[in-house]
Amino acid sequence: MPNTVSIALLDDFAAAWNRHDTDAILSMMTEGCVFEASRGPDVKGTVYKGQSEVRRGIEEVFATFPDARWNDPRHFIAGDRGVSEWVFTATGPDGARVEVQGCDVFTFRDGMIAVKNSYRKQRTG
Repeated sequence: MPNTVSIALLDDFAAAWNRHDTDAILSMMTEGCVFEASRGPDVKGTVYKGQSEVRRGIEEVFATFPDARWNDPRHFIAGDRGVSEWVFTATGPDGARVEVQGCDVFTFRDGMIAVKNSYRKQRTG
């Protein structure tokens, strides 16, 4: 993979998330990758580091939201950083429908995703 990242990589990454294809997701991430989930006990959510922890974090997302989709992803890249915007839809563990706007802020290294920092708006009421 070249050292530059293209929109095609982010399209493929989004498609792998929508297929719930953990192996494909991880194939686009560095060995020492970081996934900062939008949920968790800390201000940064839950932070997973390294391929095995990131795998666990991804699989937790899919287990919590078995029908999760990241709809209409739009991306931009600026140097070694990038953003994907999307509308997340799923059924929560309590059976309630979830629909929120969110984004991933990426850091790239060696043509791959080194950090995926996920943000979601939280609907209330």
